[in-house]
Amino acid sequence: MIARVRFHSIAERELDEAIQYYAEIGPELAEASIDEIGRGIRSIRQYPKAAPAIAGPLRRYIIRRFPYGIVYASDSNEVFIVAVAHLKRRPLYWAGRT
Repeated sequence: MIARVRFHSIAERELDEAIQYYAEIGPELAEASIDEIGRGIRSIRQYPKAAPAIAGPLRRYIIRRFPYGIVYASDSNEVFIVAVAHLKRRPLYWAGRT
């Protein structure tokens, strides 16, 4: 298991915006989104090579129940989350962040 998870500053903002969006719809939905994204991050930490590679060293974990994917790179020391990408938006908009 990889101990350290680091977010790109824009990825952190994307996460906050997603949670805020669901909070405006209802607190139960916000809590569910937090749970699902947290589950994704835990899975990535435990099995960093399990998600499919999408561009060079980057992989994407698809969040269940919500239209988001966690785009990340990993090495033996950390997971670097590049984007919490809305899957219905412009593809690869986050590509320049690495």
